[in-house]
Amino acid sequence: MDTQLIQTKLDELSEELKREVLDYIDFLIMKHYKEEKKGKLTFDWEGGLSDLKEKYTSVELQHKAMEWR
Repeated sequence: MDTQLIQTKLDELSEELKREVLDYIDFLIMKHYKEEKKGKLTFDWEGGLSDLKEKYTSVELQHKAMEWR
């Protein structure tokens, strides 16, 4: 895509419309990012409660999780 054409059209817009264009660009970027990550599982939460393993059993943690909801 020709960036000069985009710039020419952008120059014709009011400041309010330029803000809308920026919002839409952000939306497209986030949409693309989510589509790339879709279906990819991560386990970045793994070990998040490891500091509690000495204090609670897994069953007790399940009960605590129900209380925290």
